Amino acid sequence: MQNRTRVFLPAIALIVGLLPSSRAAETPTLQERMSKEEFHAAELDKLSPAALRRLDDWLAAHPLTVTRLVTPSNKPVFYADGAPRERIETRIDGVFTGWTGKTVFKLQNGQEWTQAESSRCAGGKLHNPKVKLEPAMGNSWLLFVSGNDCDALHVERSK
Repeated sequence: MQNRTRVFLPAIALIVGLLPSSRAAETPTLQERMSKEEFHAAELDKLSPAALRRLDDWLAAHPLTVTRLVTPSNKPVFYADGAPRERIETRIDGVFTGWTGKTVFKLQNGQEWTQAESSRCAGGKLHNPKVKLEPAMGNSWLLFVSGNDCDALHVERSK
């Protein structure tokens, strides 16, 4: 039993000793992640190889954590309470024909907005019309589509 322990404990110590370096090997080094110009501008080229290794190991052990805000119903929160909301001007990505109750508007800036009221409006057939989104009372937004006779529409951001 004692002989097994003598062999087993050093093997465990060796495995545990290798764990941090294997984790660091999975994460790209700063030199791999940055351009030469960025690396030089941050003065990281002044660090010794050992100091750079320690910094890379620390970064690998402390990965960036991204916090995503969601409502209790798991909808994303795009503007935290009190955060400034500014007018958005872009274009519809594709053809606009109006809205029918649950219309989703895909915009050229990558955002998506969903109709938040039950109204309907036949807006003709417009290709990539300009849109303006204005912050309204509370957390609501108003969507204005150029080139049609539809009134402003209450929408909520969905992407």
